[in-house]
Amino acid sequence: MTTLDLPLELNLEAVHFTDEQFYQLCIHNPEMAIEQNAQGVLIVMPPVGGENGNQEMEVGGELYLWNKQTQLGKVFSSSTVFQLPVGSKRSPDAAWVELSRWEALTPEQRRRFPPIAPDFVMEVRSSTDNLATLREKMQEYMASGVRLGWLINPKDQQVEIYRPGQEAEVRSLPTQLSGESVLPGFVLDVSPFA
Repeated sequence: MTTLDLPLELNLEAVHFTDEQFYQLCIHNPEMAIEQNAQGVLIVMPPVGGENGNQEMEVGGELYLWNKQTQLGKVFSSSTVFQLPVGSKRSPDAAWVELSRWEALTPEQRRRFPPIAPDFVMEVRSSTDNLATLREKMQEYMASGVRLGWLINPKDQQVEIYRPGQEAEVRSLPTQLSGESVLPGFVLDVSPFA
């Protein structure tokens, strides 16, 4: 690994991307995972390794299976960029949007980067993720209207649960997470990650 700080943050104070310009930047650079925080800083996310990719898929797969049974909404992968109301453009590791909210978007909004805050987001901390930066991202989600968020932190063997207007609840692994009223009936058993 190099001494380069990851993810790479590009503070382009003189450049103010429109939504269309940001979209085009991402479309023309598909090999790069690009986000933008509420202050306009571009964030180039590094790819994750095999272990982290498997962890993301394991927990995201459980969300997919629950939604396939209930058909209450739409599930999204880490490749989906959401344009959040606070002005940021973020890609959670997994996200879910309640069906009526999703269907209220136009076909064009659904096809591009949806201008909506998911109802639920999940982030799985990879070996290249800075915990403070991930916590800021979770706060951005909450400020945008996300109703429930989980930050799974294999490195520290814990999970942080985010709810609007509350301090994050921290639990040690293993634990059982409830989708509460946001994801009714969804339960995720999170074992310690090796």
